[in-house]
Amino acid sequence: MPDGASRDSAMAEISETPTSSDPPNTKSEEEHFDPKTMRKTKPGLKRLFLTLTVFISFLIALPFLLKSIEIYRAPLPFEDIELLSTEMEKNRLVFPCQFQAVFVNFDDITAVNELGLLIDSHMQKLTSENSPPCGTCGNNVTVAVTIDSSSNCIHSESGNGDGKWQCGMLNGFDKVNGHDEDFDEYLESLLDSKNRKVYTVVVMNRKQEDVRIVVGQYRHAWIVGNDSVEKAVEKMAEIFIKVFVNGGKEEGSIRGEFMPVGADGKVVLSFSLLNSDPHDWVYDWDFKELAEILLASVVDALRPVADISVESQVLYHTPKSSYSYWDDTQGSYIFSTKDLPFFVNSNEWHLDTSTAAGGRSKVLHFVLYVPSAKECPLKLQLPNGEISMTNGFISPMWGGIIVWNPPACVENFQMQHLSRHKISSEDLKMISEVFMGQLRQLFGLKSESLYVGGFATYVLLTSDKGFAEWELDVLSRHHTCFNLLQCGTTLGSLSRLVQSLPRMIIMDEIGKQVKYSLEAAKLSLGNVSLGYSDASAVSSRKARALAEDAFYHPSMMSVSYYSFEHCFAVYSPFFLPVSLHVLLAVIREWKRYKVENRKYLAWKVKVKVE
Repeated sequence: MPDGASRDSAMAEISETPTSSDPPNTKSEEEHFDPKTMRKTKPGLKRLFLTLTVFISFLIALPFLLKSIEIYRAPLPFEDIELLSTEMEKNRLVFPCQFQAVFVNFDDITAVNELGLLIDSHMQKLTSENSPPCGTCGNNVTVAVTIDSSSNCIHSESGNGDGKWQCGMLNGFDKVNGHDEDFDEYLESLLDSKNRKVYTVVVMNRKQEDVRIVVGQYRHAWIVGNDSVEKAVEKMAEIFIKVFVNGGKEEGSIRGEFMPVGADGKVVLSFSLLNSDPHDWVYDWDFKELAEILLASVVDALRPVADISVESQVLYHTPKSSYSYWDDTQGSYIFSTKDLPFFVNSNEWHLDTSTAAGGRSKVLHFVLYVPSAKECPLKLQLPNGEISMTNGFISPMWGGIIVWNPPACVENFQMQHLSRHKISSEDLKMISEVFMGQLRQLFGLKSESLYVGGFATYVLLTSDKGFAEWELDVLSRHHTCFNLLQCGTTLGSLSRLVQSLPRMIIMDEIGKQVKYSLEAAKLSLGNVSLGYSDASAVSSRKARALAEDAFYHPSMMSVSYYSFEHCFAVYSPFFLPVSLHVLLAVIREWKRYKVENRKYLAWKVKVKVE
């Protein structure tokens, strides 16, 4: 073997020392030994062991690498979300409703069960022919009939249990044609509709009296006068469906997109007093007095529907954007309904000062506008040419505005410049009544105290808290329907988004919000089946708020949920070349070891043969 080849072989590998001394080299052995195909020493394993160690260390480190770039995803109940979303899309919410019809002083009728079927038949005619609107009663109604006369006291088979009418309760009560509020309170003391949740219509047969129909502020109405049974049944059915169920809305359902409640179930009532030109006069108000007159009862009454907070402010130098003109006939400046879209001066009226204005809470603005001396008195002209009695208007989903003409311009006397004046208590009471009517309109209810139906005109008694009990039921039912629809839609969108992005971060907080939202939605559906409109509204509001919180969680907007392809492109420039070199080194060393081992085995065989 040449000396250069011997030195190269010694440097290329570390061979094992032979265990026994080789026999003396003879001339014949040297002649038959081929260094290209044979070797006398066993090949070493150190180089192969080192390369395998590096390769195995890379394999061991691979799970740690994958763990370090793993995206945390809290488990979400996708099946439950899909069930809720599908159910809300296909099935409309229908509340069970209990109605009670009472006929007083009708001695010539005894067929109470037939009367119940007749009332139910008329109610079916007034109900939508297609699927019932969401948030109504549909066909899930029960009608109990009672005949209370001097000779009979008959109850129908489909009674209301403890809510049955007790015959003789109106004997000796002679205030039916007196004050409606007194009779309304008396009926409530007898029926206790606030706890029993039964809608009652009492028909009192009075000879030689014109028919008069009144809907109370609780869950009952009464018809007084000389009326036939057939006509009374028609009016009863209309009161049950058109008033108690639909809330006086012809379409039978308050449209959900016009519900003035934020996605988090909160509403901010922002009251602003605007002094158009303080160089003419400056007015202030005792907002605490206004809050006591209007807001305390309203906040409590609407608590199942929305979490309401109140704020107020007084602004100066706030001219309107629209134009007005002088009318000699009216003796005032006039602005028409065509000018209403341009009345609000968004550049000068800095109304959105609430901390909730930038969030998901809904802000309803109620503005009391005091015009300047150069356009005072300022009056609103209706499309029919008449002057508005309230001198105010509403903007759906925004709020309401009242133009208040101060005594200075009406009485035409001079005031000291920059003197501050306070709005009187009488004017505040009038203003609060107009604001209440605007608030009712914003919630989709009627502001008038009359309802003109297909069979008669009904007097609607107003409540001290602004909303009658049956109106609150209507709001609760429709808000429940809208909230659950929004909850199902939001959770469904979240589910599809998460499943379409496998590397999106899903925090534990999001998982809890989705879980609690589904629980609140199921609780609301359970309350719907039991007819608890208030409880169902509260639960549905919570379900929708939690669903919105989960969908708009800050972690959902993180840039860390890049795709797997992006992740591969980030890490491959470093790990791919290194891993490839290590793998090639292992393969090369393994092949070298096999070749050298075959050389050694060939030499061993040749030695044994010789």
